[in-house]
Amino acid sequence: MLLEYIQAAMDRAQYEILRDDGSYYGRIPGFKGLWANADTLEGCRRELQSALEDWLLLGIRFGDKLPTVNGIRIRVPKLPRKVAG
Repeated sequence: MLLEYIQAAMDRAQYEILRDDGSYYGRIPGFKGLWANADTLEGCRRELQSALEDWLLLGIRFGDKLPTVNGIRIRVPKLPRKVAG
C-alpha cells in the first residue's frame, strides 16, 4: 500500500523550469512544504520522490494527518508517548 501511495502521489507531481538558472522545480499539490529542485527533470523527479519518502516518515512519526491520494489513505495510529520518570 505504501508503494502505491507514493506512486499515486508522484503521478500528481508538477514540474517547471526556473527562469533564474534553468533548473527544474517540482512539487506535489496537497503536500504542504514538499518540493525539490535539480538540474535535470529526472534528477528533480528523484529528489522529489526522496523528499516525499522523508516527508511521509516524519508525518507518520509525529502522527500527522496525511493527504488521501486516489482513494489511498495512510492512517497513523496514535501511540502513547513515553513519560520520563
